[in-house]
Amino acid sequence: QVQLVESGGGLVQAGGSLRLSCEYSGRTFSTSGMGWFRQAPGKEREFVAAISWLGSTTYYTNSVKGRFTISRDNAKNTVYLQMTSLKPEDTAVYYCATGTMGVITFVPGDYWGQGTQVTVSS
Repeated sequence: QVQLVESGGGLVQAGGSLRLSCEYSGRTFSTSGMGWFRQAPGKEREFVAAISWLGSTTYYTNSVKGRFTISRDNAKNTVYLQMTSLKPEDTAVYYCATGTMGVITFVPGDYWGQGTQVTVSS
């Protein structure tokens, strides 16, 4: 049984920081990239960041570059998303997913977490 479990969401003021975690279990993601997506109310789910298995390659959507950092600890089967300088427009449910790293893209696969709510107040 593959499971991805996100945690770390919450309510924070604009300019604040949060660190999201995604713990995965059930199989060895030896070739899997991992990604973070988010979905705001009334909007489609959008890509946020992705990281390769060894962490040597990372991708970010333009709106979070310089503010968010994705990392992973394979010994702990955990992927992180450090979010700083948060803005109200970052408010969304954040999801992690397994997937494939392309040349400049990340293609999510079949496994997703249940999501964690991030709310940024102005």
